[in-house]
Amino acid sequence: MTQSPSSTVAHDFATGSVARHITALAIPATAAQLVQLLYSVVDRIYLGHLEGTSQMALTGLGLCFPLTAFILAVCNLCAGGAAPLSAMYRGKGELNFAERILGCSCMLLIVSALSLTVLFYLFLEPLLRLCGASNLSLPYAKSYMCFYLPGTLCSMLGTGLSYFMTSQGFAREAMRCTLAGALANIILDPIFIFSLNLGIQGAAIASVLAQILVCVLVLRFCLSNRPLLHLRREYLCLKWTCVKPIVALGLSGFVMQGTNAIVQIACNITLRRFGGDLFIGIMTILSSLRDLIALPMMSLTHSAQPVIAFNFGAGVLTRVQKAVNFITKVSVLYLLIAWGLILLFPAPLIALFGGDGAMLEEGIHALHLYFMGFFFMALHGCGQATFVGLNLPKPAIFFSLMRKVFIVVPLTLTLPYVANLGSDGVFIAEPISNVINGIICYGCMRLTLHHLSVHGRH
Repeated sequence: MTQSPSSTVAHDFATGSVARHITALAIPATAAQLVQLLYSVVDRIYLGHLEGTSQMALTGLGLCFPLTAFILAVCNLCAGGAAPLSAMYRGKGELNFAERILGCSCMLLIVSALSLTVLFYLFLEPLLRLCGASNLSLPYAKSYMCFYLPGTLCSMLGTGLSYFMTSQGFAREAMRCTLAGALANIILDPIFIFSLNLGIQGAAIASVLAQILVCVLVLRFCLSNRPLLHLRREYLCLKWTCVKPIVALGLSGFVMQGTNAIVQIACNITLRRFGGDLFIGIMTILSSLRDLIALPMMSLTHSAQPVIAFNFGAGVLTRVQKAVNFITKVSVLYLLIAWGLILLFPAPLIALFGGDGAMLEEGIHALHLYFMGFFFMALHGCGQATFVGLNLPKPAIFFSLMRKVFIVVPLTLTLPYVANLGSDGVFIAEPISNVINGIICYGCMRLTLHHLSVHGRH
């Protein structure tokens, strides 16, 4: 089955301004992903202001991050590569196979979510110990995860299917769905945390209720007549012809997010030894700030993937080059400005999460180290997005592994012992990796584009 011209004209990325297409997707996608991020960040802000237990609550939430990051990593594995893959087949005019990709991805999300929920419940305490939990912080982390895990299915379905909405050009609709969830979370958090006096458990309950709302809204849209690709019952199955390319292309996103969990575990274990629970709480704040500030850049590069994939599938390589040039200029400039503002106003950023006293003093010092050369992260983001858009999973996976597993983790575990750096060694591991990996990843991506322009797609 091929796609008729009339069905594609409104969402044809092969015509019109490349920058305009990417921006049209990126603005609502940024808002949508910001809203998605607010689930955890709002929890951290509210918990940071809990009277008497704020530090331990923040530490407990930070200990849960590797597990929640792994859930998102599996979501990226099942849908993060499938969405641009469906856009590529749509660009080729193969609408039927694009819908098969959508159905298979949806079934992967369901099976994975249910499996993770059961496994995490069975091994929750040893997993949290592995993440660096102490006897003091374990009860806080365990309380949060016990109430958070029931929402895994809704969280993965809502997030995963929203990728397909964006890849079809319905970024605004995806934004509205996640915005509704974030607003619900912002309203429910203080009610459950403070009014009902549930503390960290209340934060988890509020997040789950908000995720259920998002899932319902996303499914309602996907099952309507508006999308270009429809969820068909006969395609809700796991066929190897679909699973293989979905996993192959989604593996880079899985590795990128999954290695965040590995890095956080390494940081928690090392910081517990060199600084205690206080420094785990500081790392929770810094990682929240990094995610918030880097989000527009990540949304821009992620939104470029369907545009790159569509034009690559259509064989229009000049537009692929234009897309890469655009996201590079905007991403680097944005992170340069953001870096300057971070260095100028560190105290208000730390205080936003309730940091005061020792946490504020140590947090400002750690922030200056952690965000050194922050703009180099843009080079990795652009390179990664381009490799995924070009359906080149191997380099995308390699550079994800290189950035976190090959550089950050070894540095996190060894630098504290070098020249008595202690906890400072943990905080400088990330910027060192950003510089090295950013330059190499971006350079290899440019060489790949040059090769394609000279020798063609094959």
